[in-house]
Amino acid sequence: MTPSGGNDLILAIDQSTSATKAVVFGRTEGIVVQASFEHAQRYPKPGWVEHDPEELYANAIRAVGRVYGLLGAAKSRVAALSITNQRETIVVWDRATGRPVYNAVVWQCRRGAELCARLKTEGMEEETKAATGLPIDPYYSASKIRWVLDNVAGARSSAERGELAFGTIDSWLVWRLTRGRVHVTDPTNASRTMLMNLAALSWDERMFGLFGIPIGMAPRIERSDRVVGATDAEGTFDRQLPIAGLLGDSHAAFFAQRCFEPGLAKATYGTGTSVMMDVGARPVPARLSVVASVGWAIERRVDFVLEGNIHSTGDTIRWLRDGLGVIGSAAESEGLARTLATNEGVYLVPAFSGLGAPYWDGEARAAIVGMSRGTTRAHLARAALEAIAYQVRDLVEAMEENARTRLTELRADGGATRNALLMQFQADLLDVPVRSSAIAEASAFGSAMMAGLAVGAWSRLSELPKLEEGSRLYESTMDEGTRASLIDGWHAAVARTLSNPRRSAGSG
Repeated sequence: MTPSGGNDLILAIDQSTSATKAVVFGRTEGIVVQASFEHAQRYPKPGWVEHDPEELYANAIRAVGRVYGLLGAAKSRVAALSITNQRETIVVWDRATGRPVYNAVVWQCRRGAELCARLKTEGMEEETKAATGLPIDPYYSASKIRWVLDNVAGARSSAERGELAFGTIDSWLVWRLTRGRVHVTDPTNASRTMLMNLAALSWDERMFGLFGIPIGMAPRIERSDRVVGATDAEGTFDRQLPIAGLLGDSHAAFFAQRCFEPGLAKATYGTGTSVMMDVGARPVPARLSVVASVGWAIERRVDFVLEGNIHSTGDTIRWLRDGLGVIGSAAESEGLARTLATNEGVYLVPAFSGLGAPYWDGEARAAIVGMSRGTTRAHLARAALEAIAYQVRDLVEAMEENARTRLTELRADGGATRNALLMQFQADLLDVPVRSSAIAEASAFGSAMMAGLAVGAWSRLSELPKLEEGSRLYESTMDEGTRASLIDGWHAAVARTLSNPRRSAGSG
């Protein structure tokens, strides 16, 4: 689209699990230009996942350089740089050199499982959940930080001397973009570390002590609609641009979907899938294997959410492509799956790194159930797509029980929303409408909207653009008997993968 007039462009960095994107949004015309660069996935041991922090930063500079150059004369109209990021992934670095002491430990990584199991055995989970809204689980950042301190030579002593800093990826990028002048995060990212007091929106000293992490390593927590610093992106920009709109990627999409009222929910379909339901201005105690987090936080308002996170959704399709060679591209999965009218009893439970909400079984392992000699790659493609929808459905059901409210519409975003078979099946399983966003880059758009509030492009929430425009609405066409039969088959398959065979699928 062609931008028009004024200081009306926002450049967003979207640093996700698989790639780093830069997207320029216009105040009225949506995406103006974008670029994306993938980074390497590192699996040093089973259940371990790492990224190279230097590669993430280099790709961020590369991506913003690409889109900034494509803007041409419109460069002068860029008002701010925003950042949205994969959550829970942590980097620990040396304050003096700015260099990481170890690779980024990714949200999918399970290396903190032993520590988390010990803390649970010691009876610490209820206190932790009451303070942070989160269960004790290696999915969150705290055990990852502790692992680095305990396993990298000299890291703990350096941290205790105040020489090391930690941060989620937003903190890491801001530190590097400001040449070490700013160490900051926002409440959405902080709420996913298992170290922030959810009600107070501040670091919890008790949690730092519990996990053995010096609190001096932590970034400052600032609301997302504040300008936190400025950067020329290693000379990429011809001037210093303000940095604002820090948001975890799922929260940014939640904000972009205008989930501003209790009961509204969204699902972001990415490598994993995050489902959030707005619960209003006060946190709701989390039960039934969902968690409590900050939805978004601005200077005069905070909205809290119930949330659940599914480990493997888009990653399952990538596994079909890269691991098995069943498909040549993610887009091919839909056409292949459509060659079958039903799944014919074949279910894939993608517990490649355990199962997230609502099961929370880190020891569960993936399985394909119901195969026969007639099973083909089409069955695998259909089972993989359906597995995404089943997991979201189980999670929504737990949220509805926890919040004691019925979901009326699920607002969906992410690359998988382009898959019409998946979106229709999702509506069928939920028996409520699913509205897929017309903008695939909802996380980047949400952070750009937040940055726009910070620099005055918009003055109030009511002025923000609506993703509903141009969206597609899917409504359920499935009868209750078919729905119930499919869900029963899914739960039977999940039960086979759980580490505790007596624990029922979908139970809290």
